[in-house]
Amino acid sequence: MKIIVPMAGRGSRLRPHTLTVPKPLIPIAGKPIVHRLVEDIAGVINQEIEEIAFIIHKDFGVQVEKDLVAIAEKLGAKGTIYYQEQPLGTAHAIMSAKESMSGPIVVAYADTLFRADFTLDTTADSVIWVKQVDDPSAFGVVQLNDKKEIVDFVEKPKEFVSDLAIIGIYYFKSGETLREELQYLLDNNIVKGGEYQLTDGLENMKQKGLKFVPGKVDEWMDCGNKNVTVETNSRMLNFLHKDGEHMVSSSVVTENSTIIPPCFIGENVVLKNATVGPNVSLGNNTRVENSEIKNSLVQTNAVITNAHLDNAMIGNHATFNGKFTSISIGDYSVIE
Repeated sequence: MKIIVPMAGRGSRLRPHTLTVPKPLIPIAGKPIVHRLVEDIAGVINQEIEEIAFIIHKDFGVQVEKDLVAIAEKLGAKGTIYYQEQPLGTAHAIMSAKESMSGPIVVAYADTLFRADFTLDTTADSVIWVKQVDDPSAFGVVQLNDKKEIVDFVEKPKEFVSDLAIIGIYYFKSGETLREELQYLLDNNIVKGGEYQLTDGLENMKQKGLKFVPGKVDEWMDCGNKNVTVETNSRMLNFLHKDGEHMVSSSVVTENSTIIPPCFIGENVVLKNATVGPNVSLGNNTRVENSEIKNSLVQTNAVITNAHLDNAMIGNHATFNGKFTSISIGDYSVIE
């Protein structure tokens, strides 16, 4: 089994945090989004992962590439880096990794997380991860027949056809088949809105009689902007806490401080006259003094003093001293 992970650009909706760190590498409950994503996929497919192919922009840099390869290696897989030279759509991005598209593959976009307990149907030609939603008009959805097979893909339906939203994770029994269909789109310049779309390739496969089935996830968490990323961090902390995972490092130094779970507290964190939690992540080497923090995500090497933070997201090496309550400051920022 191989996993193809299109990561696109750094992402503008989560700036300033993505100016120095690509969005998929921002930590959720102490672990990069893309790391949690591939781990959770591995849990669902329950098969050995041979390779994880990451599709990135060249400006991500050497260190990011090394970090991604290390994520793959932690799962016992080969890590491969591909570049998408221009943002020409989902099908174009996937085809940047065409050399890795052989045998069974999973395609997963790197800005979403999920929790699921379904068994992958490897007899189907394709499994599309979906989540039941209250307002399907905001999403692409799948329509099922009486056999629970997918018979149609509908983008942001104005009238109700289904409440099963596509979350951006797909299994294909044959990577070669998907590659052929997407190559056809590129060769014949089949575009929508100036971009080559994966859904057009899926539609062609369906028209040829290939069997598509849904894989329903229990939870679907977005990491698109600051507010939803902080919310996703809180939700993930609660899931991990219920799973019994220990998330507070033994190297944490506390002085007259309280930690209210669930929290992730990284290595060598110092808490002095502080109350942290619930739903807080503090990255390695962060220092918090004379402060209260809840429902927030703080990355590594940050210094926070005299603060009362709620729904905050603070980047690496940032310094914050103040009384603001809902903020979003990026790496190396200083507010005094």
